[in-house]
This record gives sequence, structure tokens and C-alpha cells, in this order.
Amino acid sequence: MLITEILKRNAVMYGEETALIERIPADKVRRAITWNYFNQEANRLANFLIGNNIKKGDKVIHLLVNSLEWLPLYFGILKSGAWVVPLNFRFNSKDIEYCTEISEGKILFFGPEFIDRILEAKPFIDKYIKKYIYVSDGKVQCPSFAEDYQSAVKNYSTEEPKIELKSDEEAALYFTSGTTGKPKPILLTQKNLESACIVENRHHLQTHEDNFILIPPLYHTGAKMHWFGNFIVGAKSVILKGVSSKWILEAVSEEGATIVWLLVPWAQDILTAIETGEINLKDYDLSKWRLMHIGAQPVPPSLIKNWLKVFPNHKYDTNYGLSEATGPGCVHLGMENIHKVGSIGKAGFDWATAIFDTEGNMVKKGEVGELAVWGPGVMKEYYKNSEATKASLRNNWLFTGDMAREDEDGFIYLVDRKKDIIIVGGENLFPVEIEDFLQEHQDIQDAAVIGVPEERLGEIPVAIIKLKPNRHITEEDILKYCEKLPRYKQPKKIFFDDVPRNPTGKIEKPKLRKKYSGMEEAFKL
Repeated sequence: MLITEILKRNAVMYGEETALIERIPADKVRRAITWNYFNQEANRLANFLIGNNIKKGDKVIHLLVNSLEWLPLYFGILKSGAWVVPLNFRFNSKDIEYCTEISEGKILFFGPEFIDRILEAKPFIDKYIKKYIYVSDGKVQCPSFAEDYQSAVKNYSTEEPKIELKSDEEAALYFTSGTTGKPKPILLTQKNLESACIVENRHHLQTHEDNFILIPPLYHTGAKMHWFGNFIVGAKSVILKGVSSKWILEAVSEEGATIVWLLVPWAQDILTAIETGEINLKDYDLSKWRLMHIGAQPVPPSLIKNWLKVFPNHKYDTNYGLSEATGPGCVHLGMENIHKVGSIGKAGFDWATAIFDTEGNMVKKGEVGELAVWGPGVMKEYYKNSEATKASLRNNWLFTGDMAREDEDGFIYLVDRKKDIIIVGGENLFPVEIEDFLQEHQDIQDAAVIGVPEERLGEIPVAIIKLKPNRHITEEDILKYCEKLPRYKQPKKIFFDDVPRNPTGKIEKPKLRKKYSGMEEAFKL
């Protein structure tokens, strides 16, 4: 059953029951919609798109932060037969230009947070975008170049659009970043999205009575595909806008939540707040909370051991995935395998895994090689990038770029990332972007950026800088210069040293990691 059909079925079966709740603790705001309203709004948007000459296979760009409007818009685009193109809300104007050009998007939905970025990109994307639709929060006026969403769609029907969709058809274009840090377009089919619902539900056994707290950004396949496990059984979910230990526990307590997906720093913050007395668990009713699971980054085993001391009745799971595999689930630990914390687990439901050497042969257990996965969530291709597709998709296997080994019981452990991605609090950070920025400085000759362990965020970026001859600048000077970058991309420590490169000019980052490992005290935030 396609995910658009699941939504229609939920409206029929659970029409006036709550589908989604939005909580904005900072503003003391709580909103909710029913399954009927969810489906009708998706239909209204689909009919608006069809009425504005959006044809099957056209691309519609979706640029919003998490909100109650996010998912109805997503499903409305799918129901129209167009490809939905969700963009990372951290993308700058240049990223928006690039993604619009690749996708050839015809309509762009955006929220108030993006007005300035859209204005900056607009001269370059006007040749593609026929309509700019502003999805308002009611606080910031609609810009003159756009149409207000509610006014634009209000006269369109809420009936199901007469568009036939098939499981093998293209549905969504997600942009991630490759090893160069440039956004790479991942083409997913209707079947890919459907499979994510089934896999997530089989792993975490959601029923109609579950309630999922959704915190990470919906543009990312991780958060949305975990929500799919609730969605497929018509269970409600809470979109929590803003992250703090208190807000998370309040949401669990007041909404009767049963499942929470956390990132490592959020879980660590909760434990710290309990340990320091900032939070008293007696103030919250957490009796329905049955599962805490973590994804998007390596999970320290000590964190889970400490978590289970505080929450001994919780089930725990971790999931490994990537956007090219339609999010999490191609590998998962399993709630029954708490004794294997530290491993990412085994092949997920309906998935197969293998570890290959550089010659394309499967390695023996215990040996390190590149992890590959095979299953119903494997992307169709990197859109408009046949070279990258050929490199990643080989004989139906999706090569992940992660180095791994398998133990005697068949559990997989990540050893190192083939790609030099740094994961900061669950967000992928690409060193080359920072390196290029640093090398624009007039006093810097060479630069390398690596990730080093950090207790709360998992990793933080540090920079190794080689100055030009006879130049004298300080660590404080460089950190000040880096304030132009988004906060999560700013190096937290600067070392002045040579940058080792191999004969082909590539930075020898294993040498740097070895040299600067074991210096965690220097990196404490």
C-alpha cells in the first residue's frame, strides 16, 4: 500500500482521532490535527498543484522547519504525482540555487525563516520556479514575491485527486552531501517510502496505541521514517519544536508518549539533568514510555548502561541507515540484543548485509571491509549523476562508504568512515567545506579538519592549520574568523601544524586522527 493510500485509509478508519500534535514549549503553544484534517489538507494541496499545471513527475520544493504543516504538505505533493523535494533547513542560498537547478523545481513552498535566503537565490532560480508559496506562522507578513499558502489553496477541493500512482514510480528527491560536501540528489520511489513504513514497524512493533515524540528535522529521512512506524498503524505522534531535557520529559508525561527517538547529546543531557538535580523524575508521569532508541551517530555503550540504570524498564534499540537506503533500518540492533550495545546490529527486516574488500570479495568474519546493504529501500539512483550511481550501486548492493567488521555472532561494528564525514550531534558535517573556507584566509597555507570524540555531541570538528611563511595569527584570530560559519561547522580547537598529504595530494587524515586522538580533555566544551 502506497503511503498516500495509508493516509487515506487512516482518515477512513480513524477520522476524528488525533494524528499529529505540535508542541512549542518556549511559546506555550499546543496544536493538533485529526487524520481527517491531515488527509483533506493533503488533498487540497494536491488539487491546487494539479490546478496550477503541475504534472506527474514535476518537482516541487519543500523548505520548512518542523511544524504541523510539514507532513500534510509532503503528502499533498506526493498525491499530485509530483516529486517532493525536501530541503535541509540549514541550506544557504547557494545550496538552494544548486538544488533548484538540479531538480528543476517548479513550485517552492517555504516558511518565514527562509525569506532572506530565497530573496538572495531568487534571481538565479526564477527561471525554474513558477510560484513561490509562503507558509506563514502568522507572525511574519508574506513577502511581495510570494503567495500566501492559505489564500492560494482555500478554494480547492478536499476530495482525493484523480492521479494514479504506482509503486515503481519516482516519488521523492532528497539531497544529501557526498564526500566533497556538495549536496547529492537521491531519488526514491513510492516502493522505497512504503518499505520504510514496514521495516520501522517490524523493528519497533508500534500499535495504534503508541505515541511517538518526533524531535529531529523532518527533511531528514531518519526522523520521518521512524515516524512512519506509527503512521502505518494510524497512531498519533507529537512534533516537539525545541530541545531541552525538561521539554522532552514534559512532552512524554503530558502526552502519554510511548516511544522517543533521541540523539546521543539529548540522551546525555537528560541523564546529566537528573544527576545534578535539575530534573526530578517524580515530577513526571513516564509510565507509558516503553522504548528509547538512538540513531544518526555512534552510540557510546556507557551511555546506554547509564540510561538503563535510570530507566530500567525501557527497551532500547539503535538503527543504522542512510538516505540512500530510505533512512534507518537496513541494519538495526534489535530490542532483544541489549547485550550487544556498541554494535549497530544485524540486517534489518527484509534487508541483507555484506562486507566487501577492495577487490569486491566478501571478507571473513572479523575482517574489516566496506559495509554494503541490499533491500527494498535502496534508492533508484543518484539523480543526474550516473558516475556516483555506478560507484555506489553494484550488483544490487548499495555500498555505504562505512568500514565495518562482523563478529562471530553476526553483529556488525563500524570501524571507521570511509568518507570523512564528522557527525556532530547527529548532523553530518563535511570537512572539505570548512577546509575550503579556512584556505580563503590570507594567512593560511593549508588546512585539515577532523572529528575528535566529545562526550555530549559524539564528535566535534577541530582544525589543523599550516600558516604561510612569516605569518603570525593566533587561535583566537582563526576562531573569530570562523564565526562566519554556521555554529555547528565552527572548529572548536585549532592546532598549528603541518598538514600531511599523500603523493596524489590527498590529506592523510588517519595520521592526523592518530596524532590528535587521546586529547579529549583539550576539546571539552
